[in-house]
Amino acid sequence: METSAKSGATSEFRVYTPASLGAAIRHFREEAGLSQAELAESVGLNRTYLSDLERGKKETEALKRVLRLLRRVGVRMTLEKADW
Repeated sequence: METSAKSGATSEFRVYTPASLGAAIRHFREEAGLSQAELAESVGLNRTYLSDLERGKKETEALKRVLRLLRRVGVRMTLEKADW
């Protein structure tokens, strides 16, 4: 998988694909101690949508465009736990 999580106190995920974004979301959801249902309800999503997103099955046109744009300009998206 193209997701990388660094070991240590802070997990960091490099996002290259919908699957790597989904893995990061799943990791941070679980780290927060939330079920899919709890997280989905708290942000106004359907649980099945969140499940599809976590499995890399929700490749929206907007996400495709963002990932393509990042590749084109030679940058990567990295997600890490916020301190706020």
